[in-house]
Amino acid sequence: MSEASEKQHFITAVVGPTASGKSRLAMRIAEKYGGTIICCDSMQIYRGMDIGTAKPTHEDRRAIPHRMFDIVSPGESYSCADYARDAASAINEVVSEGRLPVLCGGTGLYLDSLLTPRSYSGTSGRTAIRDELETIAARPGGKEILHSMLEEADSESAAAIHPNNVRRVIRAIEIFRESGVPKSELDRRSRDNAAPSHYRAAVIGLRYPDRSVLRARIARRVDIMLADGLEDEVRRLDAEGVFEKLPDGTPSTAAQAIGYKEMLAAVRAGAPLSDAREAIITATCRYAKRQMTWFGSKSYVRWIDIYDDNCDPFSEAVGIIENAKSK
Repeated sequence: MSEASEKQHFITAVVGPTASGKSRLAMRIAEKYGGTIICCDSMQIYRGMDIGTAKPTHEDRRAIPHRMFDIVSPGESYSCADYARDAASAINEVVSEGRLPVLCGGTGLYLDSLLTPRSYSGTSGRTAIRDELETIAARPGGKEILHSMLEEADSESAAAIHPNNVRRVIRAIEIFRESGVPKSELDRRSRDNAAPSHYRAAVIGLRYPDRSVLRARIARRVDIMLADGLEDEVRRLDAEGVFEKLPDGTPSTAAQAIGYKEMLAAVRAGAPLSDAREAIITATCRYAKRQMTWFGSKSYVRWIDIYDDNCDPFSEAVGIIENAKSK
């Protein structure tokens, strides 16, 4: 092992589409290696959004230490830079405790912020371009229009950014308009010139060659959420004002989140839960496809294919970790 690599912390991460079994595998890895699970999910960081984000259970948290869950209020802004800073601090603390950091989640940008550090360029203040794009966002169907604009300008960023994340869609379009270069390309240039990562990592990806298997898992996950009280959780958050627009007029994080957005629409319209169920499943499947597009482009991911619910990825995951540790 080189002197440079000895100075890097070793971490592992379990990534892949939603409902793929990441949390269960991360728990087993943490049990084997004496690990602490660190959230790598952009919705599970928010307090009060528990059922719809499929957070770890209280039993899981008692069995294995968990970090970076429930750290932000839904009305607060929290960027990739914020995550990179806080996760790095959590990793340092976990390592100092003699434990293995096990990142778990499907937010590719969060993991990328740790493994491929970079700086984002461009104007951060309000611009005429942003004013124009926010005007479009306020129109009926505006989010879809903006995402189509981004897809045309920067298909790679469009694949990584959910249409409901209006602020990030606008920022990516704004960067392209200002620089004439797609944000994804600027990110690549920044990454190529960035300082090396502070981590050696075993990144394990769970992949479903047969999409119908993953869709069935997603449907089961949604049914569990409904049985666990997603409707009541949404009604409580709505009464607390969590879904109200932010002071700058943009939708709140909670109002954009898959599961909450669809359930809130059903609750406010008095629609049957079956309508919300189908809408959540459809939105989640689309999100899973975007997650696979993102992670599929990352050379650092070592994939394990899951063909049905009888497949057990644990032994293969251990092999990936042991191989990475030996380098």
